[in-house]
Formats: sequence, C-alpha cells, structure tokens
Amino acid sequence: MNNSPKDQPVPLHNRWHPDVPAVKVVDPGAVFRIECLDWTGGQIKNDNSANDVRDVDLTQVHYLSGPVAVRGAEPGDLLVVDILDIGALQASPWGFTGIFDRKNGGGFLTDHFPNAGKAIWEFEGIYAQSRHIPNVRFAGIIHSGLIGTAPSRKLLDEWTKREKALVRTDPKRVPPLATLPEKKGALAGMATGAKAEKIMKEGARTVPGRENGGNCDIKNLTRGSRGYFPVFVKGGNLSMGDIHFSQGDGEISFCGGIEMAGWIDIKVNLIKGGMKKYGVTTNPIFETSPLEPNYSKYLTFEGISVDEKGKQHYLDPYVSYKRACLNAIEYLKKFGYTGEQAYMILSTAPVEGRISGIVDIPNSVTTVYVPTEIFDFDLTPNSKGPVKKNRKQIALCTK
Repeated sequence: MNNSPKDQPVPLHNRWHPDVPAVKVVDPGAVFRIECLDWTGGQIKNDNSANDVRDVDLTQVHYLSGPVAVRGAEPGDLLVVDILDIGALQASPWGFTGIFDRKNGGGFLTDHFPNAGKAIWEFEGIYAQSRHIPNVRFAGIIHSGLIGTAPSRKLLDEWTKREKALVRTDPKRVPPLATLPEKKGALAGMATGAKAEKIMKEGARTVPGRENGGNCDIKNLTRGSRGYFPVFVKGGNLSMGDIHFSQGDGEISFCGGIEMAGWIDIKVNLIKGGMKKYGVTTNPIFETSPLEPNYSKYLTFEGISVDEKGKQHYLDPYVSYKRACLNAIEYLKKFGYTGEQAYMILSTAPVEGRISGIVDIPNSVTTVYVPTEIFDFDLTPNSKGPVKKNRKQIALCTK
C-alpha cells in the first residue's frame, strides 16, 4: 500500500464508467477482503503543515478498489452487500481531516473558512484523538464513505447531461457547481489502450452520491451493515473506497471525516429482479449496523431557514443546517477552540444531524447534536460561564 496509486499490484480506478474491467469475478455468497488507499491516494502527510491540503490534485480523487463482479448479476437485480468487518491498515494507524481552500473544492462553510487547514488523528483501538484539537477523544464508527455499482451507458450519459446543465447556470462559480468528466488525473483500472482512453475521457467523477450509491458518506454503514445496490451492468461491478474512521453527519468540511487507508471484509449476494420487486429503481437502500458509540448526553444546536445576512428562505434545510453548525461553532469558540477546530469537531466526531421540522412555513428547523462526553471538561452552560483556555490550533497552510 506504500506504492503510488498508479503502481498498485491491483490497478485502481477513479472514475465511474461501465467499461472499467472487473478485477475479480465472485459467486453469490462469496466473502472477500478489499484494501483501499485513502481517498487522495497518499497526497496528505502526517505532519504539521496544511500545504498538502491546499495543493491536493482533486482531478485524481476518489481512488477506488475493484470493481468486483458477481457471477449471474444482471441489470434489474439488486446486489446485496454485507459489511462484515472494517479497519485501519496495521502500518497506517492514523488519519486526517482537511478544510479545503475555497479555490480547490471548498466546503459547506467555505464562506466562513476559505483557507486550507489540516488536523491529524491518531488511533487507539476504537478511539481517535488529535494533537491539533486537544481535550477531545471519541469512539469512531469506521465506514466506507464511497461504495457503489457501475453505471450503465445510458445512466452515465444522463449524469453527464444533467451535471453539465447545472454548471452552465453559473460556469465561473468557485467552487464549481459540479465536477465534470476530466481526463487529467484519471485512472481506468485494468483497462488499456483505446478502452482506457475512453474511460478517462468520459468517466463520471466520483465526488457526489448518485443512483449507483457512490459517495454517500453515511456514517452508520459500519460493520454489521447491509446495502441493496441497483445493478445496471452485467456483474454489477462493485467498487469502494474513501474509508473514514469517524464522521459527523454531513461531513461538513468536505474532507470532513477522519480519512484513512484501510480494509473492508465484504459478502455479496443477489436478489434476482430486485429493482422492480422492491421499487429500488433510482438509489440504493441500506440496513445500518446496531453498532455505534454509546453516547447518551448531547448539546443540541438549532438552525432555521434564515441565512447569515438575515434573508428569509422558504423551508430550506441547507440554510438551516448551515446555521445550526455555525451556532455550534460559535458556542465551542467560547471554550477556547478556534473556529477551524470547532468546524473539524463537527465534521469528525459522531455528531448527529437531523431535519427536525420541514412543514412549518417559512422555516425548516435543522438540529446538530454534539455529544458532550467526547470532551474532557464540562461543555454545558452554567451560571459561572465557560472556561476559556488556549487550545492551540490546527495546521494551517503557509502563504
């Protein structure tokens, strides 16, 4: 796993395309292990500089392992994927979180945090802690942020058409409204020659979740979870990567989970004709795991559909979730955390995000539940006021 993405023993890919060849064909009921690089392919280092986050080449990401084809899978079936176990590579017991520069991906709160930053997390069994964010320690829910089947040719064309139309509405926007096909940085797996050229030119970027699953970033899809994925091509062609040690709902800083290299033990099965039988025609469905960190005390922050400039929006959960996160960040700053540190806490800790109200016009109500037990001090309000200490700062890029 120390090799570059281009030099892996089993070729990786970083585009969705129906022609990416399967690296393995397995029978229904098969159990196998997949090893994954971190989503950037090793571009981020375990150090105290965020220059590497600032300079990440996003044309390369995400690096995916696979595809694995399932014998007998045909379009219209459901591919049943059980996550049996998941963990960090023994030689790489650490992960990272990044705030991406506005000009290079940005993030949910990029208007408030436009510059690159980084925190390194060390793993101790099920726990993570960071030298860049002191007085915080929490149990992670290790999960694959990105898992999905290959698109059909028709579906790939539909993705490209609709995302190009979106970008045309504001083509100069920074960051862009969507990441369109880009040959630069592309890997085509085991494909060679003209087929590889076609994949690299046409392949869909892996940034968003789509009908095939993809970059869902569902933090509870850990060991013990099951996914039912639509099959669009013969064999299904399952790929995965972007493993997170932990993540808050929304992964709000974009590189917001604790990103890591790791392994996943998978079992696959088929439900013939399952897409029609169960109406799973556009997106996968999931059974989440019974395993999760056992936190019982939360401080809950509310947001409504009124933006930072006081503009009223109509039942907009994007705006209300943004305001809930900003309210939580302002609160954490009263205890000595910087805005960047607080941003990363919300992105990485097992924070719960919920749409609490979506019917009472004009404001949706969205809430962020922060587990207070992850801090080694009392975070709750009291008559004495918050104890503000110097809690250092994350790694920031040099100009």
